[in-house]
Amino acid sequence: MSRKTTPSAQSDLLSSPAMLESLPMAEFTEKAYLNYSMYVILDRALPNLADGLKPVQRRIIYAMSDLGLHATAKFKKSARTVGDVLGKFHPHGDSACYEAMVLMAQPFSYRYPFVDGQGNWGSQDDPKSFAAMRYTESRLTRYANLFLQELGQGTTSWAPNFDGTIEEPTLLPARLPNILLNGGSGIAVGMATDIPPHNLKEVVSGCIRLLEDKNAGLDEICEHIHGPDFPTDAEIISTPADIKAIYRTGNGSVRQRAKWTREGNDIIVTALPYQVSGSRIQEQIAAQMLAKKLPMVSDLRDESDHEHPTRLVIEPRSNRIDSNALMHHLFATTDLEKSYRVNFNIIGLDGRPRVYDLKTLLEEWLKYRIETVTKRLQFRHDKVVEKLHILDGLLIAFLNIDEVIQIIRNEDHPKPELIARFNLSETQAEAILDLKLRHLAKLEEMKIRAEQSELEKEKKNLDALLKSRTRLKNLVRDELLNDAQEFGDERRSEIVEREAAKIMDQNALIPTEPITVILSSKGWIRAAKGHDVDAENLNFKSGDQYHSSIQCKTNDLLLTIDSNGRTYGLSPHTLPSARSFGEPLSSNFNPKPGATFVGLMKGQEDTEYLLFSDAGYGFVAKLGELNTRNKAGRASLKVKEENRVLIPSMVFDFDHSRLAVLTNVGRLLVFSVSELSRLSKGKGIKLINIPAAKYAAGEELLIGATIFRETDKVKIHSGKRHMTLRSLELDEYSGIRAQRGKFLPKGFRQPHSIETILKEK
Repeated sequence: MSRKTTPSAQSDLLSSPAMLESLPMAEFTEKAYLNYSMYVILDRALPNLADGLKPVQRRIIYAMSDLGLHATAKFKKSARTVGDVLGKFHPHGDSACYEAMVLMAQPFSYRYPFVDGQGNWGSQDDPKSFAAMRYTESRLTRYANLFLQELGQGTTSWAPNFDGTIEEPTLLPARLPNILLNGGSGIAVGMATDIPPHNLKEVVSGCIRLLEDKNAGLDEICEHIHGPDFPTDAEIISTPADIKAIYRTGNGSVRQRAKWTREGNDIIVTALPYQVSGSRIQEQIAAQMLAKKLPMVSDLRDESDHEHPTRLVIEPRSNRIDSNALMHHLFATTDLEKSYRVNFNIIGLDGRPRVYDLKTLLEEWLKYRIETVTKRLQFRHDKVVEKLHILDGLLIAFLNIDEVIQIIRNEDHPKPELIARFNLSETQAEAILDLKLRHLAKLEEMKIRAEQSELEKEKKNLDALLKSRTRLKNLVRDELLNDAQEFGDERRSEIVEREAAKIMDQNALIPTEPITVILSSKGWIRAAKGHDVDAENLNFKSGDQYHSSIQCKTNDLLLTIDSNGRTYGLSPHTLPSARSFGEPLSSNFNPKPGATFVGLMKGQEDTEYLLFSDAGYGFVAKLGELNTRNKAGRASLKVKEENRVLIPSMVFDFDHSRLAVLTNVGRLLVFSVSELSRLSKGKGIKLINIPAAKYAAGEELLIGATIFRETDKVKIHSGKRHMTLRSLELDEYSGIRAQRGKFLPKGFRQPHSIETILKEK
């Protein structure tokens, strides 16, 4: 006699030590962690290569299809869809499910959206600003139909849902490689994926190239697929070589930069990088403005509207601001330029995650697509064969209609009698018995024969397709082309090679404003706005007077040189105003005792100057090499104690300009600047030959040198008189470097200065 186990007895058995499995803690935690990690990897975070979808996305699309929410259907509340997804397929949080659905509806998040939304579905400026699901309405897009139209044609396997009450598809039969078209991102346990979206036409073209030539390499594929194509119109500035390296390894990063243009003096940002909001850009730029790190920007505003989804206006402080330099600075310091990680980590057809290169990814998807089309064709082939079999039976019935009717009327069990009498199958017999009286008309026989003829043709075509690999590939190719023609569009993210963005240095951050820098005899310095300044007639401290001045801009490189040949770097925008007496340079620098400041130099890093002394020696150097922020200065021109450093002369054109060198006895020598040496420091080479004895006695020494071009004039001052020499007149004094030079006319044998008069533009 059997005995039933009561619930209390079952509880006693389970609580018995003999019925429990004991495991070491390390083994238990390892198994639990691995089970959890595999669940996260396969069922949550990573997309499948076949349809490019994660489980929640796949379930949302299928649930909407099950609700009849196709592209031509009426919109329904999103809460209805989310409820079906959670109740039937995806027992997780409603907010997470709805957010996944929102992303699939946002055209600025998905390159080819699956959901057509009605209501507030967020904006590019604030993607999280979407309304609650009880307010929004939705339906599927036409693009989503590419994943559903072959669903009931034997193309995919089905599995029970979480509670085993209904079945759901394990994959959707995608007609296009959505894994590349919409991309995807996710963080699993120990791995992550970041796949950028691509252009449909380009991807289809690459697939067709592989179908037609299985030996095509990455270079051939990249002739069709040029790079990612984000939903926004910003530029991709990664080089083709970098993009190809990403496709070769499946890893890397791609950079996208905002588009901008000029409208008058304003800078207009018209397109932002993918997943970058205008409010975030405003915050970043405003933070720099508040920190006084962006003095060249006076105003920032957002003029975006429905007609112009992105329109950020940056107003420079003046029209002299270099817009390109300013935007490069903003690209380097804000999200106007953004880098996106690329990691083709995907669940393959074998159900295992791995990192794919582009060619392998396309090959595996094409393999899946060919298998799907084969299943579809075989499914249809079986249906056609079954239908033909039934039609054969119906035709027998029509040819023997009287006998069939007699059997049905007289026999208690007509089905076996029909099978035995006409050699029918059970399926054929069932079809005959299911016939309605209206179908017994003679016209019906003609319809059956016509349908048989059509089905025979279809069966023949299906047989040919299933038996020929070439025809099957051609069918896949034609379907890809048709879908590309219907759903494809032009590339949005233009691929352009751009110069790398770089942060401006402190000088470059200064507004470009013209100033005149004045140096006094006692080394006091100041700056006046503009270039139309009468520097010599300014007020100076008692006992001080004008020494020299230079016209430059507030963002120029500015240097001074002292009587010991040491150079010092200055910041033009920090100089005191010319309304005061200025400040002594010695308060900012530590020159050697007794040293005085001789002259000024201005320009850029590569601007060249001639440094020389009254001994007749000198060399050409770049300002970047002479510049230093060291308070002690930089030893640039090597001079002896008895030598005097003269005011440096700017080199306009090293290869095509000339140098005029003048001594205090009126000897003038003119020669090509290209005869000079380029050095970063030292004594230099001899410019003009001054006898050592005469120099030692103070009888002859160099008083000045100036560089001029063919179109310029040279002016020589002697007392209150001056003479102006043109290029042809200066030819009389031409020679070779280090010669003695020729005397000037009488009356100019005791000159005190020489200068170049530039030709007016």
